[in-house]
Amino acid sequence: MSTYVFKAMDLAGIKARGELEAASKQAVSDQLKQRGLIVLDIADKHGSREIELAFLKSVKVSELSIFSRQLATMITSGMSILRSLYVLEEQTEGKFLKETIVAVRKDVEAGLSLSDAMGRHPKVFNPLFVAMTQAGEAGGVLEDALRRVADQLEKDNSLRRQIRSAMVYPTLVITFALGVMMALVAFLVPVFEGVFKQFGGELPAITKVSVFLSHAVKGYWWLMFLGTAGAVVAFLKWKKSSWGRPQWDRFRLRVPMKIGTIVQQVAIARWSRTLSSLTAAGVPLLLALDITGKTGGNIAIEEAMDGVIASVKRGGTIAAPMGQAPIFPKMVTHMVGVGEETGALDTMLDKVAEFYEDQVEASVKALTSILEPVMIIVIGGIVGFIVISMYMPLFTVYNSIK
Repeated sequence: MSTYVFKAMDLAGIKARGELEAASKQAVSDQLKQRGLIVLDIADKHGSREIELAFLKSVKVSELSIFSRQLATMITSGMSILRSLYVLEEQTEGKFLKETIVAVRKDVEAGLSLSDAMGRHPKVFNPLFVAMTQAGEAGGVLEDALRRVADQLEKDNSLRRQIRSAMVYPTLVITFALGVMMALVAFLVPVFEGVFKQFGGELPAITKVSVFLSHAVKGYWWLMFLGTAGAVVAFLKWKKSSWGRPQWDRFRLRVPMKIGTIVQQVAIARWSRTLSSLTAAGVPLLLALDITGKTGGNIAIEEAMDGVIASVKRGGTIAAPMGQAPIFPKMVTHMVGVGEETGALDTMLDKVAEFYEDQVEASVKALTSILEPVMIIVIGGIVGFIVISMYMPLFTVYNSIK
């Protein structure tokens, strides 16, 4: 998308100037003609000299949820979509979201529907947001669809906060432990090494390991930082690649100590909540299943939805192919089957989502209680290894003197 400056004239001879975002000059010309204007000139707008990093641009889930709820409230009060966007454009504080609202408002002014205008900004409005907005427009219940979007975003964000809050304590402890270990290796070990040289003799193997680590930390610390940064970048690229993502998603489901269980529960909770919101908003079932698979957060969900879509196209049920997917427990498939039979699929999916959201909370607490003693053992082992490696030569010297 590029920004173009145009000059035009209406049928009364009144000239107009402005800017439009479009894929080409022809697209700008078409939009102006739809508005009943005669095109006089279209030119590229010179790009800004500011350096902007696209990967740093993002919109917080809370901001998007507030935007959706406020837009629903304004539409319910009788305000037009265009006027509502003008108001939100003025009061939104987030720079990137504000720029996006401006672009959406301009597209709506040019004659596009709200869902089509949002669809041009996939980095802000995901397929779930666009599909529910489109269904709300088609059914004349846009405000209800936007409220459902806000509820969905808030529930999804709540799940993420639970996981992040549970990881804060282990992360802090591990970081502190690594800092203490590096300090011991860099400053304490060299002091003992100088003492050992005065006594002479052969150092124990465990002490040689600590001395080697000390020399590596002091002499090649920059290489260690570069290696760590390179490993992190390589891991992130591998995780996002088409062949690395399936491997990573399947590995996460097999991680012991309840971590794999939590990953599965989060995926099922997100899947059921998303599919419930889409079906309740009136989104066609096949489209809802496709969107749910892509936004489930795990390749196992996506592959399962491919089977479900194929079954529905043949006239089959949703529950039958789900029963063959290992990621879905029997309880989920039975509840989905009951929902299909009774015509209350969205209600059943809501119950599934609520159950697994509660399960995630309980599992996270259990994981935290398991990690605490494990971290204490690991940290104690690291510190104990360094201390013992430093004192063993002293014991050897003491025994020889005795």
